[in-house]
Amino acid sequence: MRALYTAATGMAAQELNVQVISNNIANMRTTGFKKQTAQFQDLIYDHVRRVGAQASDQGTILPVGVDIGGGVKTVGTPRMMTQGTLTTTGNDLDLAVRGEGFFKIQMPDGTFSYTRDGSFTMDNTGRVVTAGGNPLQPTITVPNGATSVTVATNGQVSVTLSGQTTPTVIGQISLTRFINKAGLQPQGDNLFIETQASGPPQDGTATNDGLGDILQKTLEQANVEVVNEISDLIAAQRAYEMNAKVVSAADQMLQSTSNMFR
Repeated sequence: MRALYTAATGMAAQELNVQVISNNIANMRTTGFKKQTAQFQDLIYDHVRRVGAQASDQGTILPVGVDIGGGVKTVGTPRMMTQGTLTTTGNDLDLAVRGEGFFKIQMPDGTFSYTRDGSFTMDNTGRVVTAGGNPLQPTITVPNGATSVTVATNGQVSVTLSGQTTPTVIGQISLTRFINKAGLQPQGDNLFIETQASGPPQDGTATNDGLGDILQKTLEQANVEVVNEISDLIAAQRAYEMNAKVVSAADQMLQSTSNMFR
């Protein structure tokens, strides 16, 4: 019976929906995390009687047709790249982007990844790196003996050296933007890489070209709204239950039909 397979596609779709929601909730405290949503489309239809077809030799036209749907399919789990809440931390190397830009990170193989997670630290050489030890690009190295680090909203990095009162500029943090941010591919560790869908990276200076500005001693929180996620979870559960009811009803109808032949 067709209803069994149609309802099964609905159950599979809602199972994936719950997986997406659970990942959002699990990452509600992940710095710079961007929530996902599941998007669905109906499957191909069996046109038993096509609307608009000729209904008689006199040329009358069918005003409605008979179309039997095949169920539902998942077409994507796009990320919502909206701005997360900005929280002050007091750490000199905690940075947040207020705007469209991403921090550019160099990976061990020489390629580049991009992140909204600005919780940076220093390695044993003074380089500013991510929690995974990958350096921020362009490379910023804090000299030994620096007593403070200041990052301006345009990304200019200055330090005050021991015994000096005048700050010294040591580098410039750039930001990167993409035409289609939702087209970036997540890699884990709060990192994204470019794809053909995202378009090529466009590097620039903060406060210019819509990249946004950089806020020091601040981190961007996940853009997950817990109340909305719980509401979506309940709706997904109920949709799954209703599809399961259809499977049960179709099974009972098949059982009744088979009993007629006994």
